[in-house]
Amino acid sequence: LGPSLESSSGQVATGDALRGRRAVALYFSAHWCPPCKGFTPKLAEWYAGGLREKGLEVVFMSADNDEDQFAAYFKEMPWLALPFKARQVQEQLAKKFRITGIPALIILDGETGKVITREGRMAIGQDPTGESFPWRPRPPAEMLAAARLIAGDGRALTLAEASQGKRALALYFSAHWCVPCREFTPQLVQRYTSVLRDKGLEIIFVSWDNVEEDFKRYFQEMPWLALDFADRNLSQALGAAFGIRGIPELVVLDEDLQVATTRGRTAVDVDPMGEELPWRRKAVQDLAHSPEPGLSDVPTVIVFCETQDREAQLAFEEALRPVAQRYLDKQKAEDEELPDFSFVLCKTSGGICGKVRGMLRLPALPPEPHAHPLVQDVNHHGWGCDGCGCDSTETCERWTCSQGCDFDYCANCHERAGLAVEQMPPVLAIMDMPHGNVFYTAAPGAPITTAAVDQFLADYAAGSLERKLLSD
Repeated sequence: LGPSLESSSGQVATGDALRGRRAVALYFSAHWCPPCKGFTPKLAEWYAGGLREKGLEVVFMSADNDEDQFAAYFKEMPWLALPFKARQVQEQLAKKFRITGIPALIILDGETGKVITREGRMAIGQDPTGESFPWRPRPPAEMLAAARLIAGDGRALTLAEASQGKRALALYFSAHWCVPCREFTPQLVQRYTSVLRDKGLEIIFVSWDNVEEDFKRYFQEMPWLALDFADRNLSQALGAAFGIRGIPELVVLDEDLQVATTRGRTAVDVDPMGEELPWRRKAVQDLAHSPEPGLSDVPTVIVFCETQDREAQLAFEEALRPVAQRYLDKQKAEDEELPDFSFVLCKTSGGICGKVRGMLRLPALPPEPHAHPLVQDVNHHGWGCDGCGCDSTETCERWTCSQGCDFDYCANCHERAGLAVEQMPPVLAIMDMPHGNVFYTAAPGAPITTAAVDQFLADYAAGSLERKLLSD
């Protein structure tokens, strides 16, 4: 936050202003934002009405366009503010905490500075008197322990009964009104009934429907359990705990009810037979399979090896694994929300892999053929090419999977798919979206070994690598 903060009486030393505070809330807001203008008076009332006395401090992180707007807006606030001139600090913190919209309230531990919750607005809105201050999220097992679960025949079950003999428990956030949910649910039903249920997966439908009748109709299509619709607070709390921003989403817990993956939809698509259930996060992930954390969350070490054979790709994975595991171990030991780096392999040429290759200005490759034949589709609405990324807003001819997969190519990618390409040397790179949308590449043709990756990261930390802007 820097050496000093603004208060109603002038500048104060940051350390003095925050000393003894049990929690510090970073309030990302702006004078021009109508939702902010609606939330700020409420927050001020709650803050003055008891939250400050309980040990909460709030620091306004302005997204205003000029200092006059900042000053006028800050007069309405009874707390502290980051000086308007400290724009770089505000931008860095917005990136660090992945602020994509305002108002946003990030609550930190006043002693350690670690994130307590990113859902500060919801936490305070549901508990404005601070009965649960500082609103530390409960572990999933604790939240679900008292949940009332129901089966399709109306039977009530406890969590212990639902998870008995199961290898994994998946929370399916979905709703009847959501078109992507309605498309994904039949696929999940088919995979669950044919394989995954017998492999030890239980699913709990966490409804985001607005009315109970919609919930009941939708639940009739599902062969698994559901969280009682009446428990809306728990539904919201689970969504906040897992950072659910959109649906459908599938969060998978292991047999100890610890989070195995928040990318359950991708896991089911990649491993429909459940061979790797409960799909715990790997140290080295495949870029094509929605790695977690995401590319925008942390700097990501990438090995581009699309034209290499399987043996070479496995060797690159082995070279990355010890380094990647060290960062995961460090994250766990320090109880950090995210690791310092993520590690992925880029092994295919289509979809996100092709897009990322283009962002790093590497030579384009023909997309790979889809597993099933494609057929021309006259429906030109709401689709995107899984090869080059063009979509229905452009003049693209659509070719879609004949077997019903969520897969499309434009005419150009359909024609080029599977074209032969000469083997190209692998490329070791760091894609750093959180720190300025930049990237760094190792020397072309350099061997990719564990020692080489360690040195590459050391050079990154020393600032000795050439910094290049990502292409749009």
